[in-house]
Amino acid sequence: MKQFVDFIPLILFFIVYKLDPRAVELADHSFMVGGIFSATAMLIISSVVVYGALFLYQRRLEKGQWLTLVACLAFGTLTLVFHNETFLKWKAPVVSWLFALAFTASHFIGDKPLIERIMGHAIQLPQPIWTRLNVAWVLFFLVSGAANLFVAFTFQSIWVDFKVFGSLAMTLLFLLGQGIFLARHIHDGETAPSAKSKD
Repeated sequence: MKQFVDFIPLILFFIVYKLDPRAVELADHSFMVGGIFSATAMLIISSVVVYGALFLYQRRLEKGQWLTLVACLAFGTLTLVFHNETFLKWKAPVVSWLFALAFTASHFIGDKPLIERIMGHAIQLPQPIWTRLNVAWVLFFLVSGAANLFVAFTFQSIWVDFKVFGSLAMTLLFLLGQGIFLARHIHDGETAPSAKSKD
């Protein structure tokens, strides 16, 4: 379920974006609701609430969650300050490519690929399988970032829909493929020799 926490603020963002623009009175102040800028404000507020609640519950946030939160605050704030949605359009590609960079770097930094550090406590797999799975995550984030960027600047009328539902669909399909891949190899991990001890 951790993979889908990011989609809670996105879904709220989508709902507000789709509202017909209207003025709402709150505490003697008038606020415009509906459209990209009020939706961006909702994205920022809901991200702070969701990740703040996670932090209070877990006493920590994972590095990926920190990255998502910081990117949301940075790109969302720039969007509101400059009243320009272009900044928000870059959020998903930049975050995806930073994740791709992290998974790539883990092949050269440390003794385990990043996906093994994340999932290794739950399942055992032969080392070559972990490596292939890590490469698959790199490719997924590269493709996801490129797809978001392409749609955002080519099909501007549907980019918000794609940002929410296209990204969700890509994630679900990838996780389904990962599940099928793991099901084929998990037996090999269970019968593989345990981690070798060092002299």
